[in-house]
Amino acid sequence: MRVVLATRNPKKLLELQQLIGPRWLVLGIDSLPPFPEPIENGKTFQENARIKALETSLHSPWLTLADDSGLEVDALNGAPGVRSARFAGENATDAENLELLLRKLEGVPEPARTARFQCALAVALRNNILAEFHGTVEGSIITNPRGVGGFGYDPFFVPIGSSLTFAEMNPDEKHKLSHRGKAMQKFRAWLETQGTQLAQAQNSQES
Repeated sequence: MRVVLATRNPKKLLELQQLIGPRWLVLGIDSLPPFPEPIENGKTFQENARIKALETSLHSPWLTLADDSGLEVDALNGAPGVRSARFAGENATDAENLELLLRKLEGVPEPARTARFQCALAVALRNNILAEFHGTVEGSIITNPRGVGGFGYDPFFVPIGSSLTFAEMNPDEKHKLSHRGKAMQKFRAWLETQGTQLAQAQNSQES
């Protein structure tokens, strides 16, 4: 059985592949014929996940999974939020987003640097949303980066209950705690109960 992940981010694709497991053949958007990028103009992570899932499902005969995730910093009134990947501009790099985040948090004391990662998932087939899932993890933003793993804001985020940043953890450690790991656990449980029906639906779509 196949699932298309609605992302062109290779690091996110790898992480989602690890989280889905070996039972499914996992493909990225680049495996499909070219189509316009979905316009992520939702006001919430869930809205953006739906937009990406529905648009991608129009161009694929297989189950589509879309993820929209981001960082919410309390001292910044929830920013960067849904603009986490575009915090410093539409084509911003991870380094540019991190630089802007640290500049905005300059002078904010450590106890006030609380934050959370949010992950919203949407599952679609044939332009229909079949299911939605959510995961979150609370933590704080440190002043100096630690670790070389992960991506995005991971080197600066320490989840509650750990002394390590996400970037210092190995994949298994991160998946047990992360927002995406929690959401994907719910998705995998859903797949277990819906597998036969999904296979029949995919076969019908392909034929």
